[in-house]
Amino acid sequence: MSFDRFTDQINSAEELAAVIGTPSTLSLKKELKTLDTHMLRFIAHSPFLVVSTHSVDGRCDASPRGDAVGFVHAVDDRTLLIPDRPGNRRTDTFRNILETGRIGLLFLVPGVGETLRVNGRAVIIRDEAWLTPLIAQGKRPSVAVAVAVEECYLQCAKALLRSKLWEPHDRPDLQSLPCAADMLNDHVQMPEFDAAKIQALLDAAYKNNLY
Repeated sequence: MSFDRFTDQINSAEELAAVIGTPSTLSLKKELKTLDTHMLRFIAHSPFLVVSTHSVDGRCDASPRGDAVGFVHAVDDRTLLIPDRPGNRRTDTFRNILETGRIGLLFLVPGVGETLRVNGRAVIIRDEAWLTPLIAQGKRPSVAVAVAVEECYLQCAKALLRSKLWEPHDRPDLQSLPCAADMLNDHVQMPEFDAAKIQALLDAAYKNNLY
């Protein structure tokens, strides 16, 4: 796709600063190199995070991860372990980690407007001693992602306030949004599947293959 249709693009950091402004001292000083007590508690209360990675050729990926509160294990103030639970086996995140070893995390806590951002290096591990404490529902993950923290900071609540994400009385009207089975049926275009068969597969996976 060409961006030529956009005729007023920003092409330098100087142009960007002229439009957006420069960060405040507070927003700069809040960045830490290790996880402090507050951040560790935040992670311990989080049942959901987004994992961001990229490949050598620049392909980006953002993948959701969720489980019981505190499923991400903090080994210490510089090291996190993220267990892998059964998924679609695309392994986009893992392949990117193998290529670049870089990772970005965004932790959310339901009801809390602020989020926690963590960036650093990552490897895929399968050490039994480290995986055993990550057992859930009686099943040990086959692998986990070990994260070496390089920078971490709280993100302000403006995005979640604007989206009203935690306000159940203000959820969007979903009547015009097709169900996942209908969307996937249009996406995959496989004659042997229809929306009903795809829905049955989803239902079975959600019921029997969470762990």
